[in-house]
Formats: sequence, structure tokens, C-alpha cells
Amino acid sequence: MMEGLASKAAVLKTVMIDATYLKAHRTATSLRSKKGAGRPTWAVIGRTKGGMNTKLHAVTDANGRPIRFFMTAGQVSDYTGAAALLSSLPSADWLLADRGYDADSFREALKDKGIKPCTPGRKSRVKPIKYDKRRYKRRNRIEIMFGRLKDWRRVATRYDRCPKVFLSAVALAATVMFWL
Repeated sequence: MMEGLASKAAVLKTVMIDATYLKAHRTATSLRSKKGAGRPTWAVIGRTKGGMNTKLHAVTDANGRPIRFFMTAGQVSDYTGAAALLSSLPSADWLLADRGYDADSFREALKDKGIKPCTPGRKSRVKPIKYDKRRYKRRNRIEIMFGRLKDWRRVATRYDRCPKVFLSAVALAATVMFWL
């Protein structure tokens, strides 16, 4: 749905990628397939220090309007979401991302697609990575998008057990807020 809207109006010279945590309500986490078997793997809810969470990965255009979403369990790394979204990234010149996406393999995959990464290097890197600091300052738009999405109670707290229902609620909220 958002892809069609994005093809008409999105500014795709620069795209951004990031992820945020969404708290899962106790009614969504009370899934047991069999006694003592734990949560089913299709639930996409993970245990973190803050409790039960889901991680929402997003790709936005330069204006902070969402183009794609992907959900993982809360404890999953940003690399996993980036790898899943990599094949469906729109053709763009630049990709802005935070330090969580600083991996040599991710940078190489972006270069293979013809996209220049604008990602600061991790503190633990031996050789520092150069990036466009002026362009990187615009990355706050994806953070603002997540903040506006979390204004919707149903998105900020996951009440749905089924991940498809929850992701469709997120997509509906994003479409109404950013594209209509």
C-alpha cells in the first residue's frame, strides 16, 4: 500500500533505515502452544531487559514518510532487520542509518546496489569510517516518524497476538498519518 503511494510522491534520493522497540502487552504475550513449550516462534515477541518487546524496522524517504516496515522479536539485532529490508530497498543515492547498522557486510551490500551509506562507525572500530555529517543530521526525521507513530496507543503497545494484525495496524496508522 505504501509502496504505491511512495512511487508517486516519495523523495527517493535519500532513504533512511532505523528500528524501535514496541512494548507488548501481557495479553499479547500470553501465548502457549503446549504446556511448558514457551511462546510459539510465529509470535514475533522477544524478551529484553525491559520486558516483552517487538522491534519495528522501517525504511523512510528523505521527508520521513515510511516506505517499508519489518517486524522482529525484541532481542534481534538491527543487522537482521537490515538484511531483510535490503533486497526491497528502493533505488536511491544515499542511505542514512545509525551506528547499529555499521557492518562491513551491510556497507558492501549497499555499494553493490549502488547506494552510498551515510553511517557513522562504531566506537570499537580500529579504523574510523568517514561519512557526510551534514547529511547525517537529517536522520532525525525517521526518529520523528517513530515518535508520531507511537502517539497511537495501539502502535505504542502491542495488544495483538498475531503479528500480521499488528503490522497491518502499524501500516494503517502510517498511511493515515503520513500519506493521506
